[in-house]
Formats: sequence, C-alpha cells, structure tokens
Amino acid sequence: MRNTHAGLVGVGDGLKSAALALGLSARERLLRIELPLAAPAILAGIKTSAVINVGTATIAAFVGAGGYGERIAAGLATNDSMLLLAGAVPAAVLALVTQGVLDLLERRAVPWRRA
Repeated sequence: MRNTHAGLVGVGDGLKSAALALGLSARERLLRIELPLAAPAILAGIKTSAVINVGTATIAAFVGAGGYGERIAAGLATNDSMLLLAGAVPAAVLALVTQGVLDLLERRAVPWRRA
C-alpha cells in the first residue's frame, strides 16, 4: 500500500495537467498515465512483501504450522547445524526464486525499465 501511494503521488503534476489538457477523464488518467508510471514502485512493494512473507513463513513452526521452520527450530534446539541448514537453505532459495520470478514479471510489465 505504501509503495502504491508513493508511486501515485510521485507522478508529476505536469503529467496530470497534460492528461487533463488532452481531455482524459479521471479514470483514463489513472489507467493510462498514473498507474503505468507508478508501476515500478508498486511492483517493488509487491516483491518486498512477497520475499518477507517467504522468510517469515519459517516462524510458523513455532505455532505448530510446520514448514522449513520445523527443521530450523529443531536444529537450534539440538545445536545441529546441518539440520538448521536443511531448513534455512531451502527457505533462502525459495525467497531468491520468488524474487527472481517477480523480477521477470516486472520486466514484462514495465518494459521501459529494462536498461
């Protein structure tokens, strides 16, 4: 939400005035001017929250929900670094894969930012 707000607020007043001068309605201005220009900031917020969610999901083991966090917690409890890494490494890889997939989606959605 914060990145969406920041992206939309970051669209210059000159661009909004130009859209108004062209006769675009408020809806058209939002869909054709403001959202495309705010897309990089919006997608950055989505990527950040997705990666944070993947990392935070390991905490679910402490409330009995399972996942890679079980291995991490068991490794911490028994001081077994291999068991700890058996949970931490896949969780880290999953976060990196999530980041990579969302980076690819951003490149497709915002083609002018490829450089």
